[in-house]
Amino acid sequence: MALLLHLTGIDETGWAKGFREALPGTRVFMHTEAYDPSEIEYVFAWRPAADAFAGLVNLKAILSLGAGVDALVSHPALPDVPIVRFIDEEMTHCMSDYVISQVTMHQRLFNRYAAHQKAKIWSQLYPPASHEIAVGVMGLGVLGADAAKKLKAIGFSVNGWSRSPKNLDGIDVYAGDERFDAFLAATDILVCLLPLTDETAGILNMDTFKKLRRDRLIGGPALVNAARGGHQKEADIVAALRDGTLGAASLDVFEVEPLPRTSPLWELETCFITPHVAAISNERSGVAYFAKIIRDHAAGAPLPNLVDRSRGY
Repeated sequence: MALLLHLTGIDETGWAKGFREALPGTRVFMHTEAYDPSEIEYVFAWRPAADAFAGLVNLKAILSLGAGVDALVSHPALPDVPIVRFIDEEMTHCMSDYVISQVTMHQRLFNRYAAHQKAKIWSQLYPPASHEIAVGVMGLGVLGADAAKKLKAIGFSVNGWSRSPKNLDGIDVYAGDERFDAFLAATDILVCLLPLTDETAGILNMDTFKKLRRDRLIGGPALVNAARGGHQKEADIVAALRDGTLGAASLDVFEVEPLPRTSPLWELETCFITPHVAAISNERSGVAYFAKIIRDHAAGAPLPNLVDRSRGY
């Protein structure tokens, strides 16, 4: 049995060491090493290059490093084999940590206080209580559902929007395109944790922002995007922050990464930027997760957490 690592832009050394220790008897290759493509049965991939799957005639499955699989499903030479998503408790926990920190920051008007501190202004703005603020979570998969439940647990009113109906205790769920506007109208802080598909690309745009509720947060509604840069139209975010359509934004992902130094987002005091670090795949937990899947599959068990290619996630 042979496993190939093809992690574009990531140092594969630690991953290779971990898999070799966890899978004794399995040949593990980094994509920069010499290997026989016909021997590869599993590929562990992240943003695979155009030739990543060349010659892999005996491939049984693709294992995705990231929670999002948009770079995989859009690959022009994607083999017709199952794709396994990475579902990890630590990644989920970290994503919810990020979302909660940003939502709370916006609810407490910290962007306003930061500007006032810089200008040495003593101005007592009184933020609404958490239960007065509705957080709208777009995407109710593993990450979105966890964030929504934890936001609800600390007192926020929480709405959810997804492609299909979901049943989450205490969460008002809106499903489908026909309910999108109603979801936005009931939302003060918009959180995007959607998968990136043809249908969701560019969904964070001026038209969307204008439909958010405007009577709760001083300065206007806020945006948090920790999903994919392809969800947002950055020119619209800049315009919305400048004209007050949005009061603030927290962005962990961007149309181009690293974010170019010429981007006007850097200069906006109401825009909080982090470099795609909201929830990073952990080597230790990732190796344990996928090594077990490979062992179980080799022993005849079905592959778990498969991507639905027709949906793109």
